[in-house]
Formats: sequence, C-alpha cells, structure tokens
Amino acid sequence: MVFPCDYHVHFYFNQETVALARQICEEVRDRFAVPMGRVHEQNVGPHPRWSCVLTVPAEKLGDVISWVCLNRSELTVFIHPNTGDDLKDHRDHAIWMGEMLELDLSAFH
Repeated sequence: MVFPCDYHVHFYFNQETVALARQICEEVRDRFAVPMGRVHEQNVGPHPRWSCVLTVPAEKLGDVISWVCLNRSELTVFIHPNTGDDLKDHRDHAIWMGEMLELDLSAFH
C-alpha cells in the first residue's frame, strides 16, 4: 500500500464566491499551518472551475477534512493524494465534498 507524503485540497469557486473561498482557504492555512497556493480566477490544469489549493501533510489530513466538512459553506472541495500517479490520484483516489465535477484528465494520459 502506498502512503503519500501529502494531499491537495482544492476549493472551487466563481466570481460570486471568490471572497468566501479566499477567506476559507486562509482560515485553513492559518488554523492548520499548511501552505496555500494562489487563488486562481481562471481554470487551471484539470480543474473545471476557479480554484485555490492547500497542500496538507498526511498527518494533518483528518483534522483538515473534519474542519472543511463543517466550514466549506456552499463551496465544492476536491481532495486527492499526491502519490506520483497524477491520473489515478485525480480519478481513482479522489474525495469530493459538494458537487462532483468532471475534471479534464486529458493531460494525464
């Protein structure tokens, strides 16, 4: 069994929810001392909506997921491990909170 060194927690948002997403991502960053990526106001990579990513070590994932589950508001959250197999990580090992969206996985084939 593979145990990844970290996970990505992606928050999806749009023009109406960008401020909310920034606030929630900053709260996760500060509360759990995890790195926060840029707030992308455009689609990036396989992601079908604007997004912000936080990188969460495996040992903090349970606490982060528990907090996000209760505090994500109406935002969709996509969580995946970083095992080195991007296709499987995004397609087979993902966790969704809220609406399940279709990712553009073509770059991983």
